[in-house]
Amino acid sequence: MKILVLGGTGYIGPHLVSHAIARGHSVTLFNRGRTRPGLFPEAEQLLGDRNAPDGHAALAGRSWDVVFDLPTTNPQWVVNAAAVLKGNVAQYVYVSSTAAYKDFTRSFPDETHPTQDPAPLDGPDAASAPYGNKKVRCEQLVQAAFGSGATIVRPGLIVGPGDLTDRFTYWPVRIEKGGEILAPGQLDDPAQWIDVRDLTEWMVRLAEQRTGGVFNAVGPRTVCGIGELLYGIKACYANDAQFTWVPQAFLAAQKVRSWAEMPVWSYTGASTVAFCTSVIEKALAAGLTFRPLATTVRDAMTWYHARPAAEQERLRAGMSAEREREVLAAWHAQRRGGS
Repeated sequence: MKILVLGGTGYIGPHLVSHAIARGHSVTLFNRGRTRPGLFPEAEQLLGDRNAPDGHAALAGRSWDVVFDLPTTNPQWVVNAAAVLKGNVAQYVYVSSTAAYKDFTRSFPDETHPTQDPAPLDGPDAASAPYGNKKVRCEQLVQAAFGSGATIVRPGLIVGPGDLTDRFTYWPVRIEKGGEILAPGQLDDPAQWIDVRDLTEWMVRLAEQRTGGVFNAVGPRTVCGIGELLYGIKACYANDAQFTWVPQAFLAAQKVRSWAEMPVWSYTGASTVAFCTSVIEKALAAGLTFRPLATTVRDAMTWYHARPAAEQERLRAGMSAEREREVLAAWHAQRRGGS
């Protein structure tokens, strides 16, 4: 296929481009050329600034089988891209988010779950609209322009090598250090994630099979608890790591939040539970597959240890060692006081 990738040099882009090239496809990258220029010398490079009125001019008069729109949160970018690409691409694959759903406290949203109100396209509130509302507007614009050729992918937490959010990485980093580890809630509290390579390789397959529609894209294949995740990571290490499971109510009293100080984890009634319970039957039927957790952990940690020391020391998610000790001490003090 002839593939156009809008972006392509950030987080998920390099994984998608590498897989597409390995599959024998011809890839064109369209971006500003500022992030890792020359990353794929075998791919055609077109330059453009999507914030500029004529930013998509380099795409005019060209045609591709499929376009992957990876970084877009600004609806105007979709409008401008569609103005140039409509009629010149057979399929438009847009990466949205499970943040598109309306009520994050409702468990088990499938693709028919109500979505956020779409963000305004212009006006004083357009730029400040919430992330999920912008994603919904982008989805609608793609569907309006490309109809049955529109493919909307709604990932959850994307993890693995290259992830700078550290929301998943916190756990293998912490478990690798060993010792007593603060673990949140109950073992069967929900957790969901997807390896960036499982996501991007599946997206290439969707294009190869000309599969349109809307899909939740998260894993694992079956419902997973935070206990299964943490003990699965622990199995990758032969050390003295031990979990102390602290109830959600106590964590709330200590102002320890799900998806923040305790990443990946959620619980029934939490404002994040939809992110950890999305229904994926439709994606499974469309061929979404998952590599073993141990592979994700190994590769994520190989990448983590190759990062600059300052980045390794200051993770962007999770809890500091000092704060973890404070909360554990408070928990143990309460248990001693109550015994």
